[in-house]
Amino acid sequence: MSKDNGLKDKVKGGANKAKGEMKDKVGDMTNKADMQAEGKKDKAKGSIQKGVGETKDKLSEDK
Repeated sequence: MSKDNGLKDKVKGGANKAKGEMKDKVGDMTNKADMQAEGKKDKAKGSIQKGVGETKDKLSEDK
């Protein structure tokens, strides 16, 4: 397992978290609950992706 795989997941996770944060804030400002929910979902997905990347990095360090 290469470190690149972990880095890719961490970058994608960060991007999804940022995208989700924007959707959540825009949904809040415009009173669009569906956009807020979508933003929260994207933030959760990003957190999971980032965790996967960190785990891959950790596993590659242990070898």
